[in-house]
Amino acid sequence: MAKRDYYEVLGVDKNATEEDIKKAYRKLALQYHPDRNPGNKEAEEKFKEATEAYEVLKDPDKKSKYDQFGHVGVGAGAGEGFQGFDFGTFDLGDALRTFMRDFGGGGFEDFDIFGERRATRARRGPSKGEDLQIKLRLSLEEIATGVEKTIKLKRQVRCSACEGTGAERGTSKRTCPTCHGTGEVRKVSRSFFGQSIIVTTCNLCGGSGEVIEKACPVCGGEGRVRGESTINVKVPAGVNTGNYIPLRGAGNYGKRGGPAGDVLVFIEEEEHPYFIRHEDDLIYELAVSFPQVALGTEVEVPTLEGKVNLKIPAGTQSGKLFRLRGKGIPHLHSYGKGDQIVRVLVWIPSSLSSEEKRLLKELAEKSGIKPPKGDKDFFERQRNTLGF
Repeated sequence: MAKRDYYEVLGVDKNATEEDIKKAYRKLALQYHPDRNPGNKEAEEKFKEATEAYEVLKDPDKKSKYDQFGHVGVGAGAGEGFQGFDFGTFDLGDALRTFMRDFGGGGFEDFDIFGERRATRARRGPSKGEDLQIKLRLSLEEIATGVEKTIKLKRQVRCSACEGTGAERGTSKRTCPTCHGTGEVRKVSRSFFGQSIIVTTCNLCGGSGEVIEKACPVCGGEGRVRGESTINVKVPAGVNTGNYIPLRGAGNYGKRGGPAGDVLVFIEEEEHPYFIRHEDDLIYELAVSFPQVALGTEVEVPTLEGKVNLKIPAGTQSGKLFRLRGKGIPHLHSYGKGDQIVRVLVWIPSSLSSEEKRLLKELAEKSGIKPPKGDKDFFERQRNTLGF
């Protein structure tokens, strides 16, 4: 099902302040909170939807990306997360934690919001492995077409000696004496909203509910060892520096059989020898001589797709911009491309021969060479070229 516009979800406009967004979300969160609507799946979905919208719009960086790219910009529903945010696994527990984080409860995992006891259980089982971050440097040409890269990665892998259990072969496990096999420890507390039940992962067994009798001599009881693996990264066309690609389950193997963490591949764009990137447009500065712009000429201009011919009309002024449609960078997760902007710069020689000086002095005496005084159109064109 298509995502609704986040501004529509919260009932605010694009000029809403952070306080306006917070008030709008709190009103909806209280209206659709599961404790006020027990068993109501529709209210639960509305609560999650409002929380997801709030998580994006309250953050200036996420809000900026959403305003520019829509849901694709924050990875909502796409599962790709190329802009750095992925709500593909955003569930009710995440929504509840967000609400308690910003509106009371001290960040408790489990809580009673309206006087009725509610407990969100901690995940039973071994804890997840750590996420890893790597940088991937790409050329502008690779970014323009998209590319697949193979990367060698040092990470924690499953211990083959104990098959990831952490226990020496031939030994067994026993029920954790701290949590009695539940994998979690509970504490009852009180918050601004009433009684709260804090449920945390058991420190002794790491959430598995079991402890080992004798640790594996190879991994020391962790169930994992240092190793190396190879991962493939598919990079879509149009990415930019700061974008990242999440690879689920490619990170460090979890302790004692826990699920593996993720790998976050951060994109770094290499500096190009003559193109300057501005969003999805490319800027190319073309140096030409005075005779070329005075008489007009046709020159070869490089693009990411090869060379093209560009006509320079007679009388072209230094700083003039020419636009090559569709010669820029593809729009990320969208159709079309940016443009290539060619900026003409008149090259002035720094040294001249005696003969060249004589010819230029002779030329300078001609009336058509001298700039007219008070040429307002000329100065206006220069100001427009500079952007002011």
